[in-house]
Amino acid sequence: MSNYKATIGIECHVQLKTKTKLFASVGNDAREAPPNSLISHICLGMPGALPVLNKGAVELAVKAAHALKTHAQNHSVFDRKHYFYPDLPKGYQITQLYYPIILGGQVDIVVDGEAKTINITRAHLEEDAGKSTHPAGKDYSLVDLNRAGTPLLEIVSEPEIHSAQEAKAYARELYLLMKYSGVSEADLYYGNMRFDVNVSVSATDKLGKRTETKNLNSFRAVEKAVEYEIARQIEVCEKGGEVVQETRGWDDAKQRTFSQRSKEEAHDYRYFPDPDIPPVQLSDEYIQEVEQTMGPSVDTMRLTLRENGLDEELTETILDNAEIATACFDYLAQFGQEKKSSAVLLWLGQLAPKIANDNQKSQAELHYSLASFHELAEMVDTNLLSSTQAKKVFEAILLDDVTPKTYAEEHDLLQVSDSGELETVVKRVIDANPKAAEDIRAGEMKAIGFLVGQVMKESAGKANPGVVQQIIRDTLK
Repeated sequence: MSNYKATIGIECHVQLKTKTKLFASVGNDAREAPPNSLISHICLGMPGALPVLNKGAVELAVKAAHALKTHAQNHSVFDRKHYFYPDLPKGYQITQLYYPIILGGQVDIVVDGEAKTINITRAHLEEDAGKSTHPAGKDYSLVDLNRAGTPLLEIVSEPEIHSAQEAKAYARELYLLMKYSGVSEADLYYGNMRFDVNVSVSATDKLGKRTETKNLNSFRAVEKAVEYEIARQIEVCEKGGEVVQETRGWDDAKQRTFSQRSKEEAHDYRYFPDPDIPPVQLSDEYIQEVEQTMGPSVDTMRLTLRENGLDEELTETILDNAEIATACFDYLAQFGQEKKSSAVLLWLGQLAPKIANDNQKSQAELHYSLASFHELAEMVDTNLLSSTQAKKVFEAILLDDVTPKTYAEEHDLLQVSDSGELETVVKRVIDANPKAAEDIRAGEMKAIGFLVGQVMKESAGKANPGVVQQIIRDTLK
């Protein structure tokens, strides 16, 4: 198997975050819509219907280009791609073949600690087709055209990926780029991003025949489909067979690909420029204006989180959740990068996902009250609250948007630092644990931790551990 080299290219269809479709003023959110309720004469290709390009889709394509570390093209053209299928009532799809809106770009990934750049060949605007469903046990199919005309940006990578792990890393990083640039909702469950993976294997420098596994909608599916195809193609070659160039599907339940149809070539689609849509001309000034409206990039957010004390694993966990990542970045922008900021970032990264899950809340239902988080961090910093009690207050802020100090007072959570009050508790704990006290007197300082823990237990976690430790030392010196 080591004699074979795998070569992988990935095409990704990104659904653009516009209110209406690419060429029709019909709603673009088909998630909960009844079948065939979001269609018009333009979606159906009725005689005399004239498409009008959605300006918002062009703007989002400009943002996507910037996220991919390039710039949109000044000149792009729409073409007709002809094929006949029940979910394409016009008999052709409007896309961009010869002059796409994006040429070049890159996606930077890290696999096993090694950085690698995957170059982008092109990205083009196009309309989506409808959706065919095949009811189990029936001898007919149903067509829902709600998605027909949905604006897509198809991003095509160079064939520079050589393992399933690299493919998964590329898919995830592309997801982050499109999500944080505001180009797409990037909801994989609803198919806002769908990956087509082209895989070939070869024991020589010449590329082997490739297969295309279509419509993968999770990073794990991308990884497992590539793994399976590499192993399957190598087995075919080892047995003296020949890999067939074809389109394949992915069976997630069986974790295997399956043959769908032979792979078409470009000439099969009879492309020609769409006569109803004029070329798109974008000035440098317009492109620059759009780019300047964009927020911080994924790279900037990643670097900022790492510079504020978060390790790589937690940083990537935070980036996987856009609401939490945005709250972290906004907090740092508003309150500066102070020592106490790392506590807020840790609460957001480690606790917020668990709190949402435990309370069956979406991130959108939580209260990211940055000023309250800052007040809570200051209370911990000034020993008004222990870190344990602070977590309870943090949860209350997220769920009910409480005021930290008021909530802590009402629930008797404030930390006790009064030495007179704590001395009584410490004396009681020392009397109950004479062996630990003798060990400390004999120089075994590890026993202090045990006594501090007993005091914390007796005080229901409200005692200031630093003050408690000093009282124990003074008492037993």
